Amino acid sequence: MTADTTTTSYWMNWRVLICTIWVLISLFLASILISKYEGPRKLKHGSRETRQEPAGLLYEDEVWRPSVRGIHPAWLLAFRVVAFIVLLLMLALNVAVDGGGIFYFYTQWTFVLITIYFGLGSLLSMYGCYQYHNKVGGARIDHEEFDAEQGTSGAPRDAENSNMSNVVKSLGPNEERPVRQIAGFWGYAFQIIFQINAGAVMLTDCVFWFIIVPFLEIKDYNLNFLIINMHTINAVFLLGDTAMNCLRFPWFRMAYFILWTAVYVIFQWIVHACVSLWWPYPFLDLSSPFAPLWYSSVAVMHIPCYGVFGLVMKLKHFLLLKWFPESYQCHR
Repeated sequence: MTADTTTTSYWMNWRVLICTIWVLISLFLASILISKYEGPRKLKHGSRETRQEPAGLLYEDEVWRPSVRGIHPAWLLAFRVVAFIVLLLMLALNVAVDGGGIFYFYTQWTFVLITIYFGLGSLLSMYGCYQYHNKVGGARIDHEEFDAEQGTSGAPRDAENSNMSNVVKSLGPNEERPVRQIAGFWGYAFQIIFQINAGAVMLTDCVFWFIIVPFLEIKDYNLNFLIINMHTINAVFLLGDTAMNCLRFPWFRMAYFILWTAVYVIFQWIVHACVSLWWPYPFLDLSSPFAPLWYSSVAVMHIPCYGVFGLVMKLKHFLLLKWFPESYQCHR
C-alpha cells in the first residue's frame, strides 16, 4: 500500500480524472458498437444467394456444430465436458488453497468466465446432439444448412449425401428449404462469452508471462504448479474448442471485452473507495504519477490481445478449409 485509498485527496486529483475519462470513453465507444451491430438484423433485400447477413447474426446450430462435417457433435460435447470438469476442479482447488480472496484478481474473474463458458457450452452441446439425432440421422441439418450458407447444392458423394438429396427432391418447385433457426438468448450469451474470453485469456496470460513473471523472478518468487496451470490451461482449452467449434468472430464484439475490463476496474475503485487495502496489480494504483500512462497502456493492450485471437481464427479458417475443402462448414 502506498496511500490511504479512502481519503478524499486520493480521489480528487488530475490523475483520477484522466483515468476516469479513459474508462468512460471506453464504455461509451463499446456501447455504440454493441447497439449498432449486436443481434440479428433484417437481411438486406435480394436473393438468398446475394443478400448479406448482419454482423451480429448467429444461428442456433452454430453453438454446438463441429467445424468439420463428419465429426459427430458428441466429440465437441465430450471436449467441453472434460474442460468444464478440469477447470471447475482447478478453481475449487485454488479456493481451497488460497481462499475466496483469489476473486480479487482479474485472472480469477477470467478463469470463472471460461469455466462458465464450458459449462454452458456442455449444456448447449447436449441439446445439439439431441437435435442432431432428430433430423434424418444428422444428414439433413449438416448438408442443407451448409449448402444454404454457401449458396450451392453439391452433388451427393456418399450415403448421407444421397439421404440429403432425397430430402431436397421431396420439396416442390415453389418450396424453399427449411429456414435455419436464429440463436436464442443462451446462444448469443455463449457467443459473447466466447469472444470476451478470446481477449481476456490472451490479456491475462500475456501480462502474467511477459510482465509479471519477469519481475517475480527478480524477487526470487517461486511459481507453483497451480499458478502456472491457471495461466496456461485456460488458453489450451479455449484454443482447442476454437479449432472444433463453428462460432463466429465478428470484430465488433471486442466491445464486450472492453466492458469486461472496465467493470473490473470500476469494481476495484469502489472497493478501494470503501476500504483501504492493497491493489491487486500495481498499475491500478491511482496514487502514482504514471497512473494515466499505465491505464492507457493497458487499454491499448486490448487491441493486440484481441487481434492475436482474430489471427488464430483466420489461421483456423485457412488450414481447415485447405485440409477439408469439401466438409468445412464454418461461417467465414
